[in-house]
Amino acid sequence: MEKAYKLIVESPNYEVKYLMVEENRNSPANLYIKGPFLMANEANRNNRIYPLEEMVSEVGRYTTEMINGNRATGELNHPSTGEVNLERACHIVTELKQNGNIFEGKSKILSTPMGQIVRSLINDGVKLGVSSRALGRIDEKEGKSFVSDFRLVAIDVVADPSVPTAFVNGILESKKWILAESGQFQPVYEDFEDKISKLPKKNQREFLKEQVINFINALKTR
Repeated sequence: MEKAYKLIVESPNYEVKYLMVEENRNSPANLYIKGPFLMANEANRNNRIYPLEEMVSEVGRYTTEMINGNRATGELNHPSTGEVNLERACHIVTELKQNGNIFEGKSKILSTPMGQIVRSLINDGVKLGVSSRALGRIDEKEGKSFVSDFRLVAIDVVADPSVPTAFVNGILESKKWILAESGQFQPVYEDFEDKISKLPKKNQREFLKEQVINFINALKTR
């Protein structure tokens, strides 16, 4: 039976700094955000603890596969999916380096429509933060939530870090994913919804029964 994974989004722990870099006098200056992006081995604002060893490994994978490949884009605000929608991309992570249990990052604001919104918000003095989006497992112990088997999806730009986000996070994290044999994460409910929307004209009862059983089994953990 497949393991069930949850979408995990975090409240920002720190504010980020803004850097304007003029690389070419004939083109607009590039805008960067820089600061602590991730934290391990201590409870964050969502009372979750990420093991340092796992985070080092996952940041290594993310750096190799995403940052070095110029694919580490993030969105403006958290979506409810386990993947990045390039139509909503606003920045791209250019570096993510460990400093003790903190992983400090740097991102370039993109010239996309969402990137232009971020640039305008910053220029108008709006306080922004960054927040991680990952898929993983959560185990409750002694009043804290311990995260394991997590896979970093993106670093997103979000609103004022001082604004509580428990309600939004609760909605996003109610969804579950499973890790398929292909190594890809697949949303459980969306897959179920898609299948029942294609109800055949014949044997509908048997078809629905099969899909409901498959959906329930997918929600169970080992």
